[in-house]
Amino acid sequence: MSANNFLNDTIVAMATAQGLSAIAVIRLSGEDAIAITQKVFQGKNLIEQPSHTVHFGTLRDGTKLIDEVLVTIFKAPNSFTRENSTEISCHGSPVIVKEIIKVLLKHGARLAEPGEFTKRAFLHGRFDLAQAEAVADLINAETDNARQAALNQMRGGFSKEINNLREELIHFASLIELELDFGEEDVEFAERDDLKKLIKRIQTFLLSLIQSFDQGNVIKNGVPTVIAGKPNAGKSTLLNTLLNEEKAIVSDIPGTTRDVIEDEMVLGGINFRFIDTAGIRETQDVIEAMGVERTRDRMKKASLIIYLFDLTQTTLEEILQEEEGLKALGIPYIKVGNKVDKADDALVNILQNHDFLFISAANKTNIGELKERILSTFGIQTVKTGDVMVTNLRHYQNLLQTNAALDRVLESMHNGVTGDFLAMDIRQSLHYLGEITGTISTDDLLDNIFSKFCIGK
Repeated sequence: MSANNFLNDTIVAMATAQGLSAIAVIRLSGEDAIAITQKVFQGKNLIEQPSHTVHFGTLRDGTKLIDEVLVTIFKAPNSFTRENSTEISCHGSPVIVKEIIKVLLKHGARLAEPGEFTKRAFLHGRFDLAQAEAVADLINAETDNARQAALNQMRGGFSKEINNLREELIHFASLIELELDFGEEDVEFAERDDLKKLIKRIQTFLLSLIQSFDQGNVIKNGVPTVIAGKPNAGKSTLLNTLLNEEKAIVSDIPGTTRDVIEDEMVLGGINFRFIDTAGIRETQDVIEAMGVERTRDRMKKASLIIYLFDLTQTTLEEILQEEEGLKALGIPYIKVGNKVDKADDALVNILQNHDFLFISAANKTNIGELKERILSTFGIQTVKTGDVMVTNLRHYQNLLQTNAALDRVLESMHNGVTGDFLAMDIRQSLHYLGEITGTISTDDLLDNIFSKFCIGK
């Protein structure tokens, strides 16, 4: 849908979660939002009321009473979308919500697409694209760190830094473009040394943002953490102990866990998704073999592996051999020796020099130390108000592309290339920076971003 057609309609959607609730909120936005609401509302004349006021009345389909409601009015441009908007607070029965939306559609509204309210806010200049994406991140935040990171981005700190850098680069780009108009006179309006200093200053800032993505991605998306090891190492017991609930079946029979079992918990402001997996061994059982294969696949995709060794059943040679396989994955891992209360003291003494953490999952021994080791592996700091951090993969990729384009500018200046090639590389870097905040955007880019939003936002 093109932007022009997109803005002509009045859209409607449920803004609160689906299902039974005390209250549900239905949103409308568009030029006719207040007029359409007035057609089904019995109470004060909403069109005559001032913005940011709330009115009690009933909603009707002809003579049929649907519900008693509160209607909040927002008149353009003083609304989230900068369009006329209404929010209808009704009782939270799905039947009532369905009836209200149906009658609003009958009077000229259409169902909103995913993210369409926020997309309209962006197109009307309410905020830039990076801030719009932060709205979705804020809604989906599962930890306080994720909430604060999204809030910082939504309030524009990240965008402000990007736009300031882009403006400085535009200044130099315009001078180089001016040089091209005087090509035959061999003049330089843009001091090359000043341009080099600016680019290196921009790259220093870009690199700090690029490096922040590792932590930002963890804060936003959490840490998929695989608990792996041989059968009967105590993986399911450890999962149950970490979560403090009987999530996984525990049995002395090897191969009980045949598929992955997942659950989440927050440690130190980070969401960890713990994944209990089938024990790794050679087996003739077809179902168990499929589970083992899924374990290997999950280990390759994990951000952290907790590899559990049964200290009562494992030799030093086997441990060293299994660690070689862990190293080959190139993924952070923690070696955990389980059943320390039953282990041979000689083996424990040897393994103390091999960076082992010793626990008893069944007796909850040293579980606190394991949680501390898990957190220290990532070293995440608490996100504070004003911290600038990259949490979005799209922004990260654009920053990498910008930095590469600036590298080409420096290389071009070093090699003494002509101004037209120099200008082309600067334009590329400006393009990638502009895509972050939406200064440069396409319908495809916008559709891709906003399609990931929930309907009603």
